This record gives sequence, structure tokens and C-alpha cells, in this order.
Amino acid sequence: MANAKISALGCYVPPRVLTNRDLEKMVATTDEWILSRTGIRERHIADPEVATSDLAYEAAKIALDQRGIGASELDAILVCTVTPDMMFPSTACIVQHRLGATRAWGFDLIAACSSFVYGLTTAASFVKSGTHKKVLVIGADCMSRIIDYTDRATCILFGDGAGAMLVEAAEDGEPGFIDFNNEIDGSGAGDLNMPAGGSRMPASHETVDQRLHYVKQHGQQVFKYAVRKMYESSRDLLARNNFTGEDVAVFIPHQANIRIINAAADRLGIDPSKVIINIQDYGNTTSATLPLATRDAIAAGKLEKGGLVVFAAVGAGYTVGSNLWRWAF
Repeated sequence: MANAKISALGCYVPPRVLTNRDLEKMVATTDEWILSRTGIRERHIADPEVATSDLAYEAAKIALDQRGIGASELDAILVCTVTPDMMFPSTACIVQHRLGATRAWGFDLIAACSSFVYGLTTAASFVKSGTHKKVLVIGADCMSRIIDYTDRATCILFGDGAGAMLVEAAEDGEPGFIDFNNEIDGSGAGDLNMPAGGSRMPASHETVDQRLHYVKQHGQQVFKYAVRKMYESSRDLLARNNFTGEDVAVFIPHQANIRIINAAADRLGIDPSKVIINIQDYGNTTSATLPLATRDAIAAGKLEKGGLVVFAAVGAGYTVGSNLWRWAF
């Protein structure tokens, strides 16, 4: 059985920036309050005519260009998102058609902030099975579309962006996929969700008037769960493969809150210099945080070929995921 490797990376964020100072003019908050509690200074926001598929397409193009291949070589496209262009068809269909990936099948994968980790797990499994040679995993979200900018507890957190990784078969001896540790806990479904718009609560005048088509969050519950599970998932994954935090070249966590990241990394015994944090520049882009942070890790010279990397995330659901890879380029 062939192993899988990550062979290319592409990222894209819309050019428009929303700073904390801008938010001070929109809602009762301050730059200092936001920065001290979340670590966020600014986030990128898509223009009204831009949809999630547009961000996904731009990131996908960059990844394919980096690898030097055409979209026709792809076997599958997985679009990880909680903000699809529409309920159906899948955003993957829209991206596939626009790219001209005529041989690829695909689907949308919805696991909130853990979506990209789940996507990597799925792509690696496809490749290792021998049924797929090249799978493009795209994390893309226009979170600004489902954020209530009158709710200071949530509107400060999120931004828009996209990132794509190409997963393909590794040659013998090449670094690549090692293991994964994913789980869900539906007991926390009420702590972070968008109540309306699905079959439980279809859109109506009442749901719109009550602002139920926006993200709702019980912040303290989410914070405590995220710290505990990001640590436990990564700890167990490392231990199962006979590694410790000292062996990790870079820890790439979901960028939800700087305090969550630091608490989890500290418990894992990972040196702060190995922890990738870019939440200050992008906020929480949901499915795009991991590829965006990976790009920044490479740019900073912290992630090189052969380095042991842990990806970790916790999301609404609850969803929990971690992946262990040897970096391949």
C-alpha cells in the first residue's frame, strides 16, 4: 500500500481588511478588549459578490500551479466548508467545473473548524487505498456571511479565507502521512451553531427577525472544551506513534483563540517557538486556518522537508481532529 504525502499548498484571502478599530465603530468593543481576549488584530472580508467557491478556486489554482499540474490530473476534490455557496449543489461541484477538473469527483465536507483535518484524513485514506492518486483538499469559508455584526461576542472572531493542499501517493521512503485521531461529541451541539436555515428550522420571517441565521455561541463552554480536547487528541496521537511534544517540528493548531492555542501547546510540552500562530492577521477562518498557518510556517522557515507536523482542531458539533505527518517539500 502506497503512503500519502502533501505535495503542494495554495492559500488565498480576500484583499479587504476589517480591523479592530473598524469594529469599534460598529459594535460596543475596543481594540484592546479584542486583542487581549482573542489575539486578533484584523481579519479579511470578502466583497458582497464573492462566494466561498471563488475563494476555494483561487486557493486551488495556486496549489496546482505550485505542483505544476493541471486540474485534469485530479481524482477528487474535497471542499471543507460551513458556508457553501448554496445548500445544493455541493460547492465541490462548482469548483470542479470552474477548474476544469474533468476526471475528478468530489463532495463538501462539513465538520466546522475541524473540517480541514477531516479532509486530510479522508484524502490520505483514499490515496493509501490505491484508488486515488491525487486528491485536492480545500478549506474555504466566507464566515462574514453568517456573522451577526451586532453581536460583539462573535463578530470579532471570524474572517474569510481559503487554503488548499494536494495529497498524492508518496514514493518509497518519502515523508508523508503517519496517523490521525478524529472524534465527535454531539452533546455539545447546542454550544456553537447556526440555528435556522436547515430542516429543523426552515427560513421564515420569524427566523430572520430573530437573527437565527447567524452563528450563536456559548463562549465559555466552547473555550473549555477546545483547550481540553485539542490537547488530548494531539497527546494521544503522539503517544500512539511513540512521539512526544519535543519531537514535533511544528504544531499547527486551529486558529480560534490565542489562549486556547497556548494552553494546549503548553500541556503538550511543545516549545512556543514551534507553535504556529497567525490569528492576529486573519481571525478564525474556520476551514482555512490550518492551510493558512501552514503557509506562514513555511515562510518563516519553521517547516521543512522531513519535519514532524501536528495539525489539530476542535469545532462545533463538537468535532475534534488531529493529524500527524512528515512534511514532504
